[in-house]
Amino acid sequence: MNDVATARGDASAQQSGATRPNPGRPSLTLSLPNFGHYLDLDSRQFVDLARMADDAGVDRVSLADHVVMGTHTDAYPWGKFPWPADTPWHEPLTLLSAMAAITSRVRLSTKILIAPLRNPVVLAKTAATLDHLCGGRLELGVGIGWQREEYEAAGLAWSDRGRLLTETLACCRALWGAQPASYSGAFVSFTDIYCVPTPKQPGGVPFWLGGGLSAPNLRRLTEWCDGWIPVPIHGATVNDVVTEIRQGVPKIQSAWHDHGRDPSQLQVSVDLPLVRGPESQHRDLGLSLDNVPDLVAAGATDISVPLHAFCREFDRVPQFLDSLVEQFRQATSSDAAQAAR
Repeated sequence: MNDVATARGDASAQQSGATRPNPGRPSLTLSLPNFGHYLDLDSRQFVDLARMADDAGVDRVSLADHVVMGTHTDAYPWGKFPWPADTPWHEPLTLLSAMAAITSRVRLSTKILIAPLRNPVVLAKTAATLDHLCGGRLELGVGIGWQREEYEAAGLAWSDRGRLLTETLACCRALWGAQPASYSGAFVSFTDIYCVPTPKQPGGVPFWLGGGLSAPNLRRLTEWCDGWIPVPIHGATVNDVVTEIRQGVPKIQSAWHDHGRDPSQLQVSVDLPLVRGPESQHRDLGLSLDNVPDLVAAGATDISVPLHAFCREFDRVPQFLDSLVEQFRQATSSDAAQAAR
């Protein structure tokens, strides 16, 4: 029996489509550094960053993921891996649970969760519970990762990573749909089981798929996902990112149309290309945000800004976020959008 078809069932009718936090304009994601030694924060202070983002009016916060790290960081495919192998990485779903308790509005996301490393049944239960804790604000940016050692340490075959990702997406959708749920796959199978509560969001937690548009990824985006996170290009210029979006979005929208999904509901989250100031080694927020209208005109619906690239003092974070939100509002105004066209 085809595993995708078995899991899908009636789920296509229940797909939520990732609703934008503020319909009618692009959303702003703040990427939080749940890795390394950012500002030498303790765990509680790090969680406080989400509260600050909530207060400032940021639309979404996102956390990265590595479960374990091997020594062969030279295998990183997008340039030099920027952190030593012994860098601490805090588990994102655990942190998001703590953030859910002290925020009320900001959406909580991963970018990206290496989903195949988690048992899909347990992931479905964990995500559904977290979605209730945060009042339906959870989103999961997912991908296969790049490191063989993580799979081997988890007892998984690196060669199975693509199929594992597909089954994880399909399994979660099945468990978030009508109860009891059934699924038949190469790695996970069950018949007439209950996974309750299902997520608070109708149709389940939105998935945003990170990666290039290979044929398997295009199928995953069409069958199971609500948004696309293009591969971050090391040292990319705004023209590089615009080109990638303009080439990729029509492919996905065409596939969605053929599958009976509304192409206008596609969400696309891109990393803000960072621009340094004139004769400066420091990234300039204003110059970087000047490129937002071009990204939006190309098809981006969400812009992700890394906090650690611009703010290096904990006491200044609230002031920085207020400035970021205001400058982003100006960069996505109707006048800015018209100028980009």
